[in-house]
Amino acid sequence: MIRWFAALIGYVFFKFPGAIVGYLIGTLLDNTGVKVAKKTTGKRPVFTQQKRVTPANFELNLLALASLVIKADGVVNQKELDYVRAYFRNAYGKQRADNLFSVFNEVKKKRQVSGAKIGQAMRNNMRYESRLQVIHFLFGIAKADGVVSQSEVTVINQLSGFLGVHSRDFESIKAMFFSNPDSAYKILEIERTATVTEIKKAYRTMVKKYHPDKLQHLDEAYRKGAVEKFNKVQEAYEQLQAEKGF
Repeated sequence: MIRWFAALIGYVFFKFPGAIVGYLIGTLLDNTGVKVAKKTTGKRPVFTQQKRVTPANFELNLLALASLVIKADGVVNQKELDYVRAYFRNAYGKQRADNLFSVFNEVKKKRQVSGAKIGQAMRNNMRYESRLQVIHFLFGIAKADGVVSQSEVTVINQLSGFLGVHSRDFESIKAMFFSNPDSAYKILEIERTATVTEIKKAYRTMVKKYHPDKLQHLDEAYRKGAVEKFNKVQEAYEQLQAEKGF
């Protein structure tokens, strides 16, 4: 375990006080579920997940995916960083969020972030509705500076595939962050040629899919995101009601 290895290293360099500090740091890393691959086969090690996914795993993995979106357009935007920090502070409180950022920054210096492996871990251990919320969160980051770039869309689309999110659901969430004549139809996952009956059926389906009650097991910040999605579905339906006159 990392905690004992860290304690040993601390003792070698700083005797007993170093062992204590090393053990505490190692314990924190153990709890995150992040570990170093034993063999790198000439490649940089990547984030990997233990079989049991703890809350700390989820939080660090979410930060890792956020970092991929922030770097997608080649510019680290301060507004996007602020969005992520505010999101985590709302979800976990300032102290816990700051600790997570600190651990993530240290680990990231030594390990490459693998969207594929993290996505697979989340896919295996999260409900589908929760994974939809992750995609909504990632689009929220991209939109924080006012514009969602094509490179950000590409990265989020790729991560969506790793998370096992259906393409229609991806397009629906994406449409919530763009304003164009087809947005309402895309949010409800229907074509412009849809009949009133088909619109009503699609609305009922989307209400079931995005209802905030499905995310009661998550923290407040994620439930807030679910409410935002739910409201977008409601707005899209009301827009089509006005257009079609029903």
